[in-house]
Amino acid sequence: MITRISILDRSRTREGHPAPEALRDTVELARAAEELGYHRFWVSEHHSVPGVAGSAPTVLAAAVAAATRRIRVGTGGVMLPNHQPLVVAEQFGVLEALFPGRIDMGLGRSVGFTGGIRRALGRDTGDADRFEEQLTELLGWIDGTQRAHPEVHARPAEGLRVPAYVLATGEGAGIAARAGLPLVVGDLRSRARLAEAVGRYRTEFRPSARRSTPYVVVSGTVAVAATEEEARRILVPEAWALAHSRTRGVFPPLRPAAEIEALEMTPKERELYEGALTGHVAGTEEQVAAELARIAESTGADELLVTTSTYDRTALLDGLTRLARIAGLS
Repeated sequence: MITRISILDRSRTREGHPAPEALRDTVELARAAEELGYHRFWVSEHHSVPGVAGSAPTVLAAAVAAATRRIRVGTGGVMLPNHQPLVVAEQFGVLEALFPGRIDMGLGRSVGFTGGIRRALGRDTGDADRFEEQLTELLGWIDGTQRAHPEVHARPAEGLRVPAYVLATGEGAGIAARAGLPLVVGDLRSRARLAEAVGRYRTEFRPSARRSTPYVVVSGTVAVAATEEEARRILVPEAWALAHSRTRGVFPPLRPAAEIEALEMTPKERELYEGALTGHVAGTEEQVAAELARIAESTGADELLVTTSTYDRTALLDGLTRLARIAGLS
């Protein structure tokens, strides 16, 4: 069983609930996660996505850290190709200075979701290929080793300890290994690819000043409820949003499970919807405990990062409470 468990909340908007409410929901969920004993609470970066309110992760992380006392807080992640490394270093330096010993810097290599977003950000798809170079620069700003701009310093970041994590997409596992940084990898639906990425990371890992040994965080959706059917219904809103996005090009706010179950779907929508419901860790406490034990055995993961989104916040909190009980969190 993986006993260190954390949460990534993507600030998903819900039908009938505006984006500001989604951000406040994220902060409230962080408070609950702290009380339940979760290890860390991360927030994400998305731009111009109708179903996601979290567009400024370091700002939201500051709100989360201010509303909590003990839980580690960070980003899952800041998409480094969208930003200048100096600015990212400064932002995390401010966070670490305000909330010492509690801040994580999770970094990803994705760029804007569409061409329009990329143009608005002043980026293109090729910028993702510079991620490793940008990561080296960013770490240099924090530890004071960068020499490209000798007259410039990232204040107050320089000299502070801000743990960095690499989110694995494509080449991410190799980049994390070469940098000697922890790896965050998912999702749990693709176990073979997950095992391949973890194996490559461990094989290629180079000890660094930041970590002497590999550290693996596996991420994915986990839904726990009193019955299998209730657990499945937690998955329904996100599954439909994914099917909708792939057939209509727009990722929508979450809808109640009952509404979705009553929809007339095209064959293609039905296929995508049913596919999006499969492969997750979902079920009763006993079923989920057994599945997480299998994941721990197959991956040797040090930590589990739960990414579950749903319309029913009561069911979501109940599921996280049950998961905390399974793992013996306190």
